[in-house]
Amino acid sequence: MNGNALAATGLVCSLAAGSLAADFPRAEISNGLIHAVLYLPDAQHGYYRGTRFDWSGVIASLEYNGHNYYGPWFQRMDPKVHDFVYDGPDIVAGPASAISGPVEEFSSGGSTLGYDEAKPGGTFLKIGVGGLRKPDEPGYDHYEAYEVVDPGKWSVRKGPDWVEFAQEVNGPAGYAYVYRKTIRLAKDKPEMTLQHSLKNTGHRRIEADVYNHNFLVLDRQPTGPDFEIAFPFQIRSERPPNKELAEIRGNKIVYLKNLVNKDTVATGVEGFGGGSQDYDIRIENRRAGAGMRITADRPLLRAALWSIRSVVAVEPYLGMAIEPGGEYTWTLTYDFYSINRN
Repeated sequence: MNGNALAATGLVCSLAAGSLAADFPRAEISNGLIHAVLYLPDAQHGYYRGTRFDWSGVIASLEYNGHNYYGPWFQRMDPKVHDFVYDGPDIVAGPASAISGPVEEFSSGGSTLGYDEAKPGGTFLKIGVGGLRKPDEPGYDHYEAYEVVDPGKWSVRKGPDWVEFAQEVNGPAGYAYVYRKTIRLAKDKPEMTLQHSLKNTGHRRIEADVYNHNFLVLDRQPTGPDFEIAFPFQIRSERPPNKELAEIRGNKIVYLKNLVNKDTVATGVEGFGGGSQDYDIRIENRRAGAGMRITADRPLLRAALWSIRSVVAVEPYLGMAIEPGGEYTWTLTYDFYSINRN
């Protein structure tokens, strides 16, 4: 059993014991309106030690005005599961996908930095995770539990209403970077920002996409007609959602029934322009009486929606190309608010 499998087994035990938050390094922040619990990156003891998502800024819960926006979208985690499966009434996630909150994943052309040129047994780089071992298998698979060879140097600083994460990695084949993410709660308003910077400290150009999976589990409301998703443009899609479950209406995606069993609503989101003003997403639930708006200071590269009965995940992508010595920055802003219940 490799290190990731051992870590995953520990997570299964902690989930079963019902002591999730207490068993992992974490931080709590508040601005008097929002209270959030974050898991901290830790290669030996961290909550998330998968090799798909960025280890920093994993939000266990975020409470505002009596509503909780984040938490596990699955009931159990099993190291033998590739992505996720259904097991009777339970959703069982694998180690790559067993995560919560507005988490981010980096990729490069459908792969990741250095994978294609690495030989079996060599190393490649996953931004936000570190150096990983390449197995004797063709093709990169982001659901695979790769061996973490070098998680880099992580550091964490904290204030009462913010947490700053930093990771320094000297990777293989000339790739190296310093990655920073600060999660900050605004003063006197229900707003959270995710401020990022990625500096290229190696001697090779870094070309990467990054998207936020936005695992929204608002008050654990079922995914269905009480949810509405809106963009500031008329939505087009080359792969529209299942017409029995959801549909696109102008600038909105609406659900036609509650998702049950293995129902999935997924669609690409097109129609946005080249400015950052179209990175503007509203997700509201009428029954809960709560909503969330997500904006950014960079333009969309592409966007998609993926949702099952337990989670609504709008996935906006950004693209970056960073020359050696260069730096790319981006900020995501989350505004939480109440709406009138029907």
